Amino acid sequence: MRTTRFSRFTARVAAVAAAAFMLLPQSATAADSTTTASRTVAPMSLAQSIDRLPVGVEDRTGYDRAKFKHWVDADKDSCNTRAEVLIAESRVAPTVEAGCKVTAGQWYSYYDGVIVTVPGKLDVDHMVPLAEAWDEGAKDWTAERREAYANDLDVERSLVAVTAKTNRSKSDQDPADWLPPLADAHCQYAADWVATKLRWDLTADAREINALRGVASGCGHQTVEYEPAA
Repeated sequence: MRTTRFSRFTARVAAVAAAAFMLLPQSATAADSTTTASRTVAPMSLAQSIDRLPVGVEDRTGYDRAKFKHWVDADKDSCNTRAEVLIAESRVAPTVEAGCKVTAGQWYSYYDGVIVTVPGKLDVDHMVPLAEAWDEGAKDWTAERREAYANDLDVERSLVAVTAKTNRSKSDQDPADWLPPLADAHCQYAADWVATKLRWDLTADAREINALRGVASGCGHQTVEYEPAA
């Protein structure tokens, strides 16, 4: 089972929000809460979520990984996106040295069920690879939106720390060609994949959809919910 991401940045935001709540009129906080709730799509079955995927055809023309600026320090706290994920997903208090260098911790790689204590043995995986995102919609985005996609810390499923071996085995493949080696991870992986595509309004091709439906047939209790990206 995956751990819940709760980064230092999120903790700071939560603390500030709690303080601000005491200062805002009740009507204003209620309105904000309603707006947030209305953006989150209610849980549905994995099969239902797959049916929501817009169908498209992959086109990698013009793809360059550099077009997705990634591992940025968006909140200027000296920790880039990779470090934020490692800090958030460590199951024990991580060791973080000067310059936000993460040197120790404990991570569960849910793709293969492996416990990792050396951060250098981990990759931070884009759930839907950058090339796949480009193929199915991101080529038409602005550079700013591609950067937001590549550094999406707002939901835990977008980026995940996993063993370098499994991430590199996956590469830029979709579920028609690659699933986690741990069979027990397939339902969660498919749900995370579909939620990410729906969040960012990315299409899926016919082979991919058929593969996802095959996985979903054995995932009767798996649910999916997502919040559309701003």
